[in-house]
Amino acid sequence: MEETTLTIPPAVSPRYKWLVLTNTTIGVLLATIDSSIMLIAMPDIFRGVKLNPLAAGNSFYLLWMILGFLIVSSVLVVSLGRLGDMYGRVKMYNLGFVIYTMSSLVLTVDPLTGQSGALWLIIGRLFQGVGAAFLIANSAAILTDAFPSNQRGLALGINNIAGISGSFIGLILGGVLGAIDWRFVFLVSVPFGLLGTIWSYINLKELGERHRAKIDWAGNLTFGVGLILVMIGITYGIEPANGNAMGWTSLPVLLELGVGIATLIAFAIFESRVAEPMFRLPLFKIKAFTAGTVATFLAGVGRGGLMFMLIIWLQGIWLPLHGYSFARTPLWAGILMLPLTLGFLIAGPLSGYLSDQFGARYLATGGMLGAAVAFVFLMMLPVNFAYWGFATILLAFGISMGAFASPNRAAVMNSLPPRDRGAGGGMNATFQSSAQVLSIGIFFTLMIIGLSTTLSVTLTHGLIVHGVPTAVATKIGGLPPVSILFAAFLGYNPIRSLVGARVLAHLSPANRTDLIGHSYFPNLISAPFHSGLKSAFIFGVAVLLIAAAASWSRGSKYVHSEPEVRSGEHPKTLTSQEEPSDGHCP
Repeated sequence: MEETTLTIPPAVSPRYKWLVLTNTTIGVLLATIDSSIMLIAMPDIFRGVKLNPLAAGNSFYLLWMILGFLIVSSVLVVSLGRLGDMYGRVKMYNLGFVIYTMSSLVLTVDPLTGQSGALWLIIGRLFQGVGAAFLIANSAAILTDAFPSNQRGLALGINNIAGISGSFIGLILGGVLGAIDWRFVFLVSVPFGLLGTIWSYINLKELGERHRAKIDWAGNLTFGVGLILVMIGITYGIEPANGNAMGWTSLPVLLELGVGIATLIAFAIFESRVAEPMFRLPLFKIKAFTAGTVATFLAGVGRGGLMFMLIIWLQGIWLPLHGYSFARTPLWAGILMLPLTLGFLIAGPLSGYLSDQFGARYLATGGMLGAAVAFVFLMMLPVNFAYWGFATILLAFGISMGAFASPNRAAVMNSLPPRDRGAGGGMNATFQSSAQVLSIGIFFTLMIIGLSTTLSVTLTHGLIVHGVPTAVATKIGGLPPVSILFAAFLGYNPIRSLVGARVLAHLSPANRTDLIGHSYFPNLISAPFHSGLKSAFIFGVAVLLIAAAASWSRGSKYVHSEPEVRSGEHPKTLTSQEEPSDGHCP
């Protein structure tokens, strides 16, 4: 049985809630900046540890530096939210700041090089992901405890938009700092993390209820193992295997996915039978929570892989065609995507404020519809577009996602009973984080399928025409498309990397200049890339339209206001007939 700890909340000043908002927003911003800060800085980091990520056998380090942080934070966030409900949300949040800051410092002082240096960074990133999971899992619940229901939309909107914007801010920050010194990519988190740690320990207070319970070890184990296996399977599914362009049919990937899904099914069975489950399945009886969480997941699937597609589009094609060297493309790709971040920042707080007055249904649904329309306009752009049109679409997409994210998050948290805010918020965050990994796998898969149809022939023919020996050209043409995508993504000149200095040295000056120039590779890849891009964007449109339907199904504005339940009981849930239809809180 659960032991409910009913304490008198400490006296706090009217300004306390704004202190909470500022601190938790900094915490979430730091966590999400680090989810993407390595993407643009990756070439500088690999040069710093003296490792070529494109060399045979090194794809492991590339993939885990990108996705390890996301996988760990996705797996742990539910458990850590549940621990916050049990032992104190502020206590768990503060611990997260400590782990995050120490991990950032360990990453900064990496003394090794080569594969050992890369492995040090991967392990450090995993621990950094643990700290980020503590912060993300408990921040929304701490905010919900501190703010009255008629102001939570604004507060959670600011917090959530800062989190989503952090993933885009990280792109630019990583590019700027990596160009100065790769260690600065990690060092920048240390002073801010130290400030946040001291600040939160001194000022934050436990206002929420605590419900002591036994830790659900079976649930934690099966959920963690199942989700990790599924995410690893997705990660390696986009890697070539057994002579195929992707590894979806390889035995290891099939086993990872199969065993992972079976373990998650076992987890669901365990959770329905234990007295004190980690994953509060009865919360899905709350219509507003279920609809909002489904919409969160689908929005994440539609948005997560888009960032990678846009980066590859800019770095591999658009920027080189406009005279930028491949070494400069990572930083400029982040800069050119600023309208997306600007859109989030404009719409997030405003839509959160409006949702406090009118509810989440119209704003969140409209946001998903607007994002789907933005995908359609992206499909209509030529590969070598005019930037003002591209920037306008990105701004519209950012505004649409901001209009969805803040009201949706507030509606989800408002729907939860006070005792389950940590667990429910963690469940919602897990769906959002795992959707990112799934989205990357789906978008890359659709892109690679599109590239596979024509890239090999186009690449082989183009190299032979420029004097590359037939055997070498055929070998390069037979390489999996993901190798070329990774090269463009990392800011390498793919042709220079693939052909090699020895072959290039034997070509005529004219052919050599053409092959390694700014325009050869972009012109070569444009048609196959656009084919794959359309498939990925069509998928994005479909997912966002389904997310809009899920968001609309949440019903009218609903704020949980039931009497406190006794230990061992599940909260009563409202039926659709009991939900108010006039937009006022019950």
